[in-house]
Amino acid sequence: MSKRRVVITGMGALTPLGLTARESWQAVKDGVCGIAPITQFDASAQKVKLAAEVKGFVPENYLGKPEAKRMGRFTQMAVVAAREAVADAAFTLEEAEADRCGVIVSSGIGGLSITEAEHDRGKERGWDRVSPFYIPTGICNMAAGMVAIDTGFRGMCSCPVTACAGGTNAVGDAFHYIRDGYAEVMLCGGTESSLTPLAVGGFTSMKALCQNEDPARASIPFDAERSGFVMGEGAGILLLEELEHARARGAKIYAEVVGYGATCDAYHMTAPRPDGSGGAKAMVMALADGCVTAEEVGYINAHGTSTPLNDAGETAAVKAVFGEHAYRLAISSTKSMTGHMLGAAGAVEAIFTALSLRDGYLPATIHYQVPDPACDLDVVPGQGRSADIRYALSNSLGFGGHNGTLLLKKWEEAPSCS
Repeated sequence: MSKRRVVITGMGALTPLGLTARESWQAVKDGVCGIAPITQFDASAQKVKLAAEVKGFVPENYLGKPEAKRMGRFTQMAVVAAREAVADAAFTLEEAEADRCGVIVSSGIGGLSITEAEHDRGKERGWDRVSPFYIPTGICNMAAGMVAIDTGFRGMCSCPVTACAGGTNAVGDAFHYIRDGYAEVMLCGGTESSLTPLAVGGFTSMKALCQNEDPARASIPFDAERSGFVMGEGAGILLLEELEHARARGAKIYAEVVGYGATCDAYHMTAPRPDGSGGAKAMVMALADGCVTAEEVGYINAHGTSTPLNDAGETAAVKAVFGEHAYRLAISSTKSMTGHMLGAAGAVEAIFTALSLRDGYLPATIHYQVPDPACDLDVVPGQGRSADIRYALSNSLGFGGHNGTLLLKKWEEAPSCS
């Protein structure tokens, strides 16, 4: 029996590079750095001074003041990105059954800023005086729930909470859900907005964040001088659609999702396995899922966080999977531009990977300067370049040992396998 094919027909994003998917992708092609001094709180007393914030986002301009007030920032961004994805796909519910349209949107932390504010309020006024909106605006799954309410999608609605792998898990789970016949349309992706004193302090104390105050030397994946990641925020939402459903309504197609792999290191709370074997298995699973050989892959959008352990381990994983072909493909990290958007990262990077296939363009790892023998692959240093690629992977690795890989294919009529 042939597997149902799944294509990307709509995209929406708010990132440190732009307030739409199109703006963000153009900034990636231009090599723009979205990292700058923190403005959302006074960071003068903290060791980390930089972040990758979404700039110029005024929720009331998109949602209206009453609606915006009843959503956390992470939910606001998810709803806005989902609206963009639906509009971009020119999709309306009149073209589908609402019960066959679902939502899977990840968030790793949810409304942490709301928890911090309400904790202060409770200590000052009494715990029974916290906002009645605290719980429904702060919980991680509310972004998925509000996207479903906003769109009227009544199928499966879920929220993977798998740290930095969450956005990839959301897209992969949605892909399988459509491919296996449970839905025709899925809005999927991730959202995160946790740039708060507590979150930055927590990541700093565990020595995960870069403390360099120069934006050009902060998020530097695969560089020998890398010293930690830069926290980012944002949202990325994709509209996935069963191919015949998309064809029937004349939808444009960005790319095809053909494979997905998910594994767990089962090793350490925060550190990946040094040999990268968990991530390697996720890539192998994605390739097998899509009936694609390693030699057919031309590009990998790496997890590439700019931490010493991640980048070396991910490089080792790529070598284990691809052998000598690892030195012929490109592997770059767009986190050099966006910082690390945590639960939104995999979704935004899936969008960038799909657009890489469509445009035949490899994003750069900007600000790369000092080679590391442990990261000796083609990281597309400094400046992006044109390349005709047919298949690409997008990797995500999360605290807790979560590994996820998506395999995307440049859009063409012929299937990768049946």
